[in-house]
Order: sequence, then structure tokens, then C-alpha cells
Amino acid sequence: MPPAPVASPQGKLKIIQAMRSLLAERTFESLTIADIAVTAGVTEGLIYKYFKDKRDLLHHVLREHYEQFLVQIERDLQGIDGALNKLRKIIWSSIERYANHRVFARIILLEVRNSEDYFKSEAYTLVRQFNRLLIDIIKEGVDAGEIRADLPPSYIRNAIFGTIEHACLNRAIFNEAVDTGEAARIITDLLFSGIRR
Repeated sequence: MPPAPVASPQGKLKIIQAMRSLLAERTFESLTIADIAVTAGVTEGLIYKYFKDKRDLLHHVLREHYEQFLVQIERDLQGIDGALNKLRKIIWSSIERYANHRVFARIILLEVRNSEDYFKSEAYTLVRQFNRLLIDIIKEGVDAGEIRADLPPSYIRNAIFGTIEHACLNRAIFNEAVDTGEAARIITDLLFSGIRR
């Protein structure tokens, strides 16, 4: 579980909110520190007080999204028995997150993976934590005889993430609505028919 959030100074909060607001409408590459400062109502110097550069700010925004998402996933999985049921819930929750948090979708699907810095960030540490959770559930399913043992868990995880991300890509790029229930049903039907033992 991620650590409890620490209260941030008001200026820092304004900067983070400005970045979220701008990312809802524009690409990361089109933003400047000056744009962020104007939107936040702060000086550019204040941004550099808290963040190394705009990419560091982007990673911070993603980290906050992932912290919230991991808390949601932990809550969503309470009381669910069986690996396939847990995977079904994770698939639904992931699609729901992309569908209802477009900035999160844009950052993770479009903005961060093209930078080596992302893979050294605290945000990526949380992504890896989520990956481990998924792998653990898949292994639980293999051990319980629910999931085929002849398929590597990492490939199953990749298939799950890949289908979710492609199902939600138009949300990130074109702001098209995603029917969470229908997308989750189709993805689980497709994947579970291949991995179910």
C-alpha cells in the first residue's frame, strides 16, 4: 500500500492542478513551464523549487494518480475470491480509471513511455507494484487450477494490459467515451477463453 499522502504547500498544489488541467486539453510536449506557471498563477521559479523540470512534474502527477488507483484496486479486491474473479475486477477497474480520468489515460498511454526518466521515477515504481499484484493473482490462479500453467504469467499480464490500453486509447487521444462494462465484458471473455484451465 502506498504511504499516506503528506500535505503539500499551496503553491505546489496549484502547480500540480495546473498541469492536470493543461494535460486535459494539450499534449505534454506542447506545454511550457511558462504555460504551467500562468495557469497556476505562480512564478516559473516556484515550479523549479518543487520540480526539476516539466517531466518531473508530469511524473509527480502520474504518481499521484497511481497512488489513488492502487488504493482503489486494494479496496475493489476486498472480499473477492478466485483469481479469475480478481482479474475480472482489475480489468473493470482499470478500464473505469482510464474512462473517467482522461489525464491519467493520456499520461500513461501517450506521454511517459518515450522517456528513460520515467523508468527511474517513483511513478514507475508504483506501476511495477501493480504489475506484481497482477502476476501474483495469475500465479494464484495457476496454483488453484483456474489458469493454465503452460502460459507464462508475464505474457498473460501483458495481454491483459495490452487489450485494456488499446480499448482505451481513443479515450486518451480523441476523448471518446468508453463503455466500461461492455469493454470489460469483451476483454474478459476474450482473454479468459485463452487462459482458463
